[in-house]
Amino acid sequence: QVQLVESGGGLVQAGGSLRLSCAASGSIFSINSMGWYRQAPGEQRELVATITSSGSTNYADSVKGRFTISRDNAKNTVYLQMRSLEPDETAVYYCNALVRQIGRSFTYSYWGQGNHVTVSS
Repeated sequence: QVQLVESGGGLVQAGGSLRLSCAASGSIFSINSMGWYRQAPGEQRELVATITSSGSTNYADSVKGRFTISRDNAKNTVYLQMRSLEPDETAVYYCNALVRQIGRSFTYSYWGQGNHVTVSS
């Protein structure tokens, strides 16, 4: 089994910064892509950023230049540094990882428990 545990959310004023972390643990053979998604109240979950095992990144247009995704492969951890946050970015932020478990030949998508980020105006 694989678990993703997130930390770092909370309340921040508009224009402020937050850093999210997500650590994967369990019977992990390898992790391909890791990423962050968010879901605002009444909205669908949307991509924020992803990063491959080799460090290639992809960002939603709305966060380019303000958010930075990174990962520590040795710790199976992905980070999201968020700057210049805006009130409409209030959402539950979820981490995601495509994991190949020990003894398996396929990858499976795992999700973290979600982390509330509230940006006040």
